[in-house]
Amino acid sequence: MDLDGLGWTFDTVAGAYEKLRPGYPEELYETIFDYIPLNGSCRAVEVGIGGGQATLPVLRTGCSVTAVEYGTEFTKLCGEKFGEYPNFTVITNKFEDTVFSDESVDLVYSASAFHWIPESIGYAKVFAMLKSGGAFARFANHPYRDKGNPALSEEMDRIYGEYYYKFYCREQKPLAEYTGEQALQRAKIAEKYGFEDIRYDLFYRTRTFSASEYCALLGTYSDHIAIEERVRREFFSKIEDAINRYGGSITVYDTVDLQLARKP
Repeated sequence: MDLDGLGWTFDTVAGAYEKLRPGYPEELYETIFDYIPLNGSCRAVEVGIGGGQATLPVLRTGCSVTAVEYGTEFTKLCGEKFGEYPNFTVITNKFEDTVFSDESVDLVYSASAFHWIPESIGYAKVFAMLKSGGAFARFANHPYRDKGNPALSEEMDRIYGEYYYKFYCREQKPLAEYTGEQALQRAKIAEKYGFEDIRYDLFYRTRTFSASEYCALLGTYSDHIAIEERVRREFFSKIEDAINRYGGSITVYDTVDLQLARKP
């Protein structure tokens, strides 16, 4: 199965996604707002709002935010969630198909969503939309399985091999934490499309889940949602049982990367 075509899956679990997916560290927003100060005269576009995990800090600057989201359930959810903000609007459409005037936006930002857009289309469109001096902020969360419980991790590897990798007919490879080098290479992409003043940063945190909570979280990931239902239920049951047998909770180690780039 082609994992690149699974963007549609998130909208099928919009409520759970909004509840279970984390927001982003306050330090990340401080870094963005130091790079591109925002106020009531500014305009921002959010690419792929999802459950609105990254929206409120930008709205609170007074900046007007137009969110573009392909999922109809997400747009309904966020329309209600941010309905009290007169500076917020949401458009149901693919970003690449949405028309924006050239040089009309101060900030374009995207949280854990920009990888769904073809690179050449996405970066060129953002560059055209931005005013001179405007900024593009791309950030994402990269979770890594519990480092403090190797026995649980080993058992989960076995379960993933039996269910996930077997279902997708893929070779199982060792998990690896997201690195600064990966963040740097992602930041450098913007150079190809005319951006300058390119920067990146990393932020870290941990989250702890019960067995049932963790399986609910797994149910918001596109590649897990797409697994055939009978297989998915058995797969999640095995994961939940393993967590309960090895301590009853699992800690996720998050690395959040941020890339910033400016239009000359």
